[in-house]
Amino acid sequence: MIWDPDRYLRYADLRTRPGLELISRIPDINPGAIVDLGAGTGNLTSVLASRWPDAEIAGIDSSPEMVERAGAEHDGIDWATADIESWKPTGQIDLIFSNAALHWIEGHQPLFGRLRSYLSPGGVLAVSMPDNWAAGTHSVPKTILDEGNWPQAARDALIRDRVGKPDDYRRWVQPADVDSWRTTYFQTLTGPDPVWTWVTGSLLRPVLAVLDDDECLRLERECKDAYREAYPPRDDGATTLPFSRLFLVARAR
Repeated sequence: MIWDPDRYLRYADLRTRPGLELISRIPDINPGAIVDLGAGTGNLTSVLASRWPDAEIAGIDSSPEMVERAGAEHDGIDWATADIESWKPTGQIDLIFSNAALHWIEGHQPLFGRLRSYLSPGGVLAVSMPDNWAAGTHSVPKTILDEGNWPQAARDALIRDRVGKPDDYRRWVQPADVDSWRTTYFQTLTGPDPVWTWVTGSLLRPVLAVLDDDECLRLERECKDAYREAYPPRDDGATTLPFSRLFLVARAR
């Protein structure tokens, strides 16, 4: 799957806001080693570097396109292309940070247990994940793909709900002191068919990658029609998109 950094960053402020709020809730620690998993274009990784300028910081992402952009725009950070599922540090990490990445991975119980095991004593795991699986952003393409004449590969490529309950994550990262919360952002999107633009920056990338050109155009047409109905424009022409996130900050003990 090829990621498009420019399309992803079309709503850069909205995509990074949850990550900034997550960073603000990280305890006052003095980390020597920090890893950003699913770092994307590195905007939030650079914020981590600004808060902890003396730390050794690595940004990990599975997309070569994202890593290339990050390396070109943010100096002083060790950038690497790797899958989170197979990533393993060479030593203990003081802060593992991940914004809008872990929901792409199945099997959260072993995943979060493994990430917790990589923390140094007093180290922190800070995570945010989209938690809006029943919203129109997700239900529209799910209904279209599951009930229409589409390749099975497209149905398989659509990410389904992999996010557990807050108390699940609390158990999976023990022993730790855990702060968890859920926030819904009422985002203002502008431009033509803005919800389609939003979801094709992330959610629908894997689906579009397995469709041919005609199928992509058909999916675009059907999704746009359904999104306009699910998210009608306001009187000022903009569109309000509610978007929920689940947050977790766990400090090892």
